[in-house]
Amino acid sequence: MSRDQRTSNDTITLLHTNDIHSHFENMGILAAIANDYRERYGPEHVVLLDIGDHMDRMSPETEGSEGAANVDILNLNQYDAITIGNNEGLTYTSAILNQAYAGILCPVVCSNVTEHATGQPPVWMQTHRIIEKGGWRIGLVGATAQYGDFYELLGWDVDEPARCLEPLVRELRDQVDLLVLMSHLGLSTDQRLAEQLPQLDVILGGHSHHVLERPLWIGHTVIGAAGKFGHYMGHMCWQKAVDGGRPKLLDGGLIPTADENMPRDERIESAIALHRERAAERMSRTVAILKEPLEIGYEHESPLGNLLAQAVRRYTGTELSIVNAGQWLGPLPAGEISEALLHRLCPSPINPSQTLLKGRSIRLALEQSLLPEFTGRAIMGFGFRGKVLGCLCVDGLTIQYDPNRAPYDRIVSITTTAGEPLEDEREYSVGTLDMFTFRIGYESLSESTSVSYMLSEFIRDLLRTELQTPGAIDVSAEPRWFML
Repeated sequence: MSRDQRTSNDTITLLHTNDIHSHFENMGILAAIANDYRERYGPEHVVLLDIGDHMDRMSPETEGSEGAANVDILNLNQYDAITIGNNEGLTYTSAILNQAYAGILCPVVCSNVTEHATGQPPVWMQTHRIIEKGGWRIGLVGATAQYGDFYELLGWDVDEPARCLEPLVRELRDQVDLLVLMSHLGLSTDQRLAEQLPQLDVILGGHSHHVLERPLWIGHTVIGAAGKFGHYMGHMCWQKAVDGGRPKLLDGGLIPTADENMPRDERIESAIALHRERAAERMSRTVAILKEPLEIGYEHESPLGNLLAQAVRRYTGTELSIVNAGQWLGPLPAGEISEALLHRLCPSPINPSQTLLKGRSIRLALEQSLLPEFTGRAIMGFGFRGKVLGCLCVDGLTIQYDPNRAPYDRIVSITTTAGEPLEDEREYSVGTLDMFTFRIGYESLSESTSVSYMLSEFIRDLLRTELQTPGAIDVSAEPRWFML
């Protein structure tokens, strides 16, 4: 397609990113790609959109700036609009998001989020937006995935997407040349919405990290998505219909960023370096001093795993606690422990939770913790940023086991701190991690009759407190698992 064809008023190019998850190493390349399109076709013929999960608190730049680094890069890259994902909505309080998005220069569009107290979207969010570029009127709506229990604890209501989108789509259809849904909902939901809302011209998707090398057609609606971590920039070129009807997709696909020789936007790179430096300064505060290193083991219990279990039990106030060692990426060295080091070694944005579990569910998970197919399992998602699942670490229990017995029959006895045997049919109050309630890893830990999520503290916040608690480090060295 020639430059003249693309810069006429009957064509517009959509560029889209999603699920970058604070992979700042790719943002300079993405910016250079967007700049190249603007230079070739004119900025008035290019629309740049992000589909959520731009932020991820695993990144020190994001953690150290409370999201301000991401907003700055969005501004410098001249995004025309964004929506939010669960990594923005669930890992920050509303007060922090209000502060971070106060400085954003483009609309934040999401149609299914309101504040519980007011029934209105947050001050920095719009339910829809019409932007005008290159002679086009482009209608934007957005939606983010429902995590009802979590959002309610943060004071937000997240409604069913189709119910919120339908009246907006109906209202906008005759006012715009191109109608776009920015969907942080996942591919299966996008496909369903394309069928439910056929008036949509295009759905730009995210959340499930799907890669659509070529746009996917569902009826008259086109679906695009660009994977994760900034590995791709999505692009679509649209042409107005001569008769004023639905626009025509001329071209679409993905541009990979893996080539190390691809150009980078130096302005973006300089801004990232500055944010990295400032984050390091903010996170340099010493939170504890260790006389001896604290080791972590993924196949057998260790002091660091026990320390996490202690921290969760103390915070949740439960009879016992169960966590996985894989939350730690490495040991804590002797000497000063800074916020940055604690963040680097325990990066997962995971919250503690209180659950009620029957003894048999606890027993099953503990039996699985003796099997390498569980301790060495690589898992992804639901906030987990570790490498392997790791063994289970406990507080409030003593376990005796015989490794020579058959799998799932290796535990000889489990007793509580009161010296009572664990009863299969009795319910116990258990402090654990939110990811287990979603059937991730040790699935029997999701068999709870009651779950209370405790936001907005992350487990590394609990660990900081535990490190500062007199005697806690000594207690973490005491074994809870005994091999016969």
